[in-house]
Amino acid sequence: DLIVHVRDITHPETILQKATVLSVLKNLNLPSHLLDSMVEVHNKVDLIERYKPAEENALAVSALYGHGLEELKQEIEKKILTATGKKILTVDINLKGPQLSWLYKEAAVQEVEVMPEDGTARVKVIISSSAFGKYKNLFPN
Repeated sequence: DLIVHVRDITHPETILQKATVLSVLKNLNLPSHLLDSMVEVHNKVDLIERYKPAEENALAVSALYGHGLEELKQEIEKKILTATGKKILTVDINLKGPQLSWLYKEAAVQEVEVMPEDGTARVKVIISSSAFGKYKNLFPN
């Protein structure tokens, strides 16, 4: 669904390495949308003072110190959701019904916040549009 190209930005041949990787990927005859949506990551930015990526949309990270990793995670999540046609939703459910079980089978449940006082839960899921349509038909309330 997504290509993440991680480069050692401190390597003296980093530009040549990028060109080589892109050439290999193009020769694999991958769908063009994969190449167009590729996430470029510049790693080891902690070794270069005040590093700013020259390439548009490149993410600067330091895996060693964790700098930029949250932004990278968010970018990957956003692109995966776009590529797969899924979305993140929060739904309120009644715990006495079958909704939670259905969501565990048909979606990726991320969080469940139970409200015991009224027997409900707030559930955060990653779900496809078609599965969410089925959910709304099965559980109209």
